[in-house]
Amino acid sequence: MFAVAYFIIGMTVLSVCAIATNGALDAGGAYYMISRALGPEFGGSIGIMFFLANVCGSALYVLGLVEAVVDSFGIPPGQEAGSGVHVLPQSYWYELLYGTVLLALCLLVCLVGASIYAKATFLIFLIVAAVLGTILVSFFATRPLKVPIRLPNVNGTETDNGFFTGFSLETLRDNLGGRYEVDYTTGQMMSFSSVFAVMFNGCTGIMAGSNMSGDLKRPSYSIPRGTISAVLFTYLVYNVLAFLMCATCNRILLQKDYGFLRDISIFPPLVTVGIYAATLSAAMSNLIGASRILYALARDDLFGRALSLAKKTSASGNPVMAVILSWLMVQVVLFSGKLNTIASVVTIFFLLVYATVNLACLALEWASAPNFRPTFRYFTWHTCLLGIAGCCVMMFLISPVSASASLGFLLLLLLALHYLSPSSTWGYISQALIFHQVRKYLLMLDVRKDHVKFWRPQMLLMVQNPRGSARLIDFVNDLKKSGLYVLGHVELQDLDMLPSDPLQPQQDSWLSLVDKLNVKAFVSLTLASSVRHGVRQLLFTSGLGGMRPNTLVLGFYDDEAPQDGLARHPAFTSTREEVPLGFPPLRAPTTPKLLSAREYVGIVADALKMLRNVLLARQLESLDKAWELRRAASPPPTIHVWPVNLLRPDSARYADTCSLFLLQMACVLNMARAWRRARLRLFLCVEAGTMPHAQEEKLRQLLKDLRIQAQIQLVPWDSITHLHWQTCQRPPGGPEEEEEGEGVVNFPSNTTQVSDEYVCAANKLVLEQSPAPAVRFLYLPRPPADTSLYPLYLHQLELLTRGLGPTVLVHGVSAVTSTQL
Repeated sequence: MFAVAYFIIGMTVLSVCAIATNGALDAGGAYYMISRALGPEFGGSIGIMFFLANVCGSALYVLGLVEAVVDSFGIPPGQEAGSGVHVLPQSYWYELLYGTVLLALCLLVCLVGASIYAKATFLIFLIVAAVLGTILVSFFATRPLKVPIRLPNVNGTETDNGFFTGFSLETLRDNLGGRYEVDYTTGQMMSFSSVFAVMFNGCTGIMAGSNMSGDLKRPSYSIPRGTISAVLFTYLVYNVLAFLMCATCNRILLQKDYGFLRDISIFPPLVTVGIYAATLSAAMSNLIGASRILYALARDDLFGRALSLAKKTSASGNPVMAVILSWLMVQVVLFSGKLNTIASVVTIFFLLVYATVNLACLALEWASAPNFRPTFRYFTWHTCLLGIAGCCVMMFLISPVSASASLGFLLLLLLALHYLSPSSTWGYISQALIFHQVRKYLLMLDVRKDHVKFWRPQMLLMVQNPRGSARLIDFVNDLKKSGLYVLGHVELQDLDMLPSDPLQPQQDSWLSLVDKLNVKAFVSLTLASSVRHGVRQLLFTSGLGGMRPNTLVLGFYDDEAPQDGLARHPAFTSTREEVPLGFPPLRAPTTPKLLSAREYVGIVADALKMLRNVLLARQLESLDKAWELRRAASPPPTIHVWPVNLLRPDSARYADTCSLFLLQMACVLNMARAWRRARLRLFLCVEAGTMPHAQEEKLRQLLKDLRIQAQIQLVPWDSITHLHWQTCQRPPGGPEEEEEGEGVVNFPSNTTQVSDEYVCAANKLVLEQSPAPAVRFLYLPRPPADTSLYPLYLHQLELLTRGLGPTVLVHGVSAVTSTQL
């Protein structure tokens, strides 16, 4: 039993020493170590558990002292009047009164302060050492004797005899087995777990030094040396005493007289003094430890005003209110009445705290943070793990119900602190562990093993000013489908001309924006001489390993005045706070833009050259997603999908890479939780004489193979294509072609003339399809090879999407759909 207890304590002490020598310690002991290692949630919840453990421990030692006092001076059971020194009445209420008086004595010492407590404990140490020496001598000096034992009975008292046999091999053999019996103080049957629960409380005093960490001059020096010395010394003393008792006292004496050492001592009064001194010292130790933990919890403001009273201290710095509050809690626990009644609860609390101390050290070791460099090196993650396992096993062996209740209470505290406590600057071990694991898994994420079956969109959304892009940011968050999402921003400045990096102060504003909008996105900011160069930088450098953006999302380039959608966003309008983010005001309509039309199209061309898919989002700020998806009108909101290149009617294909990517993005949006009620509507543009029903069946089969549920709607567009072919019917090389040369859009491997009249007709065709959808997906053609035609290309896109409402132009360059298992 001692081996099990000291195995757990030994593993925990190694963890305590490692944490204590890794930096400066303050008041709070184990609570301070755990909170600074694991963060406020774990620290606060375990701090409360450790506080309760010390409170119950103090009550336990006071009750033990009361039992010893009553055993020495109490009126024997069955007698109405005492005689000699046996003058104290025995009953529940009298024993509660004795405990209250003794606890008041402990309170007085603790109110004076740590200095008088230290002097008192040193004096008690000398007394206990003298008593221990006397007891050791008594085992050898006392002759065999019979010890009469009076036991309480229903009808009065019962007398039995125990024997001190002196050193006897037969006595030793008889005492080696368990053979647990009924505890005569509580009437309960004892077992290994119940005896361990009582015995373990005698070993928890080794943490008293760490509890006094705020009162030590050099805690990082004193705690390891003092704690390890205490463990070794007490382990030796306990085992020597256990062996001597088993070899000299018969089983009846050991089981039915807890004060037998006084009966066999050569000087009995000294043993009585030693028992009183030891239990009084332990009670004071736990009381002052509980007060220091409560004071540390109050000072950290984890529980707000609930513990504000405990912050008050005396002129000398002694937390008097914390001491008084702890005393009141101990007084409440004294109502339990008997030592053995609360022993199991106290032990479970201590085991839970010890397990968490080991967990804190294990987390620090596994996180492999460079700043975890304890000067105490005699520990490994194996010792931490063994300590945790030992604590958990013994908790559930002692009392499965109490252990489960304690863990449940701990979990409730964890959740409450996680959601209600203010953020701290202590550092969170969870962040270090996440970093360690993410780095490991990113290295395992091999881009050479990518497969189209597991493709997912990884978005880079370029944002000039979040004030005008709040709804776009939210919309792209629905499009990412558990993929990477990066908010990119280019600041037009030259670092050579600046004293420091101007992006660092902005980082917090962007991260706060991400939190407020509740989007799962990273933030990537860069400095560049132009927006185009900045976007190139972000396309090259954003992400890590196999997690890199494969899709670039841009707002549309038009002349519409930007509107501040951030101030009207529900994330900000639902609270009374003003927008606390440090973003500049939006550009005035008369202020020139930061990039030209040529540069904007150049960004699209750059992304396609880098094999990135491109999305251009127009009028997404007018999309009220909450209203669109909440309205009860029938039919439900729709998503219109046009998988044909409307600017290239001579190549109306539905199964090219870009069309399939467009279908995939529309399907991904429909799979998002907020958009599941919406319905996809796919428009098939057909001409007379082209077997439209065959085309429809072919498209329906494609959708079936791709597992995409969509309604197909046939749209005749003979009148639209007629406008296009009229424009193209000119003599090759004639004067008209030369005059219109500036209007030619040179698509790769094909030269096509597209007139404004045709584009306006195509726009009207899209607009006429009713009912009006929540959002439209249109095919985005590649930019022309001739950069001088970039403005015309953008002009045609503007005409095509004019007045359509929320529209996404999509161009895909990689295969993203699969029909395989």
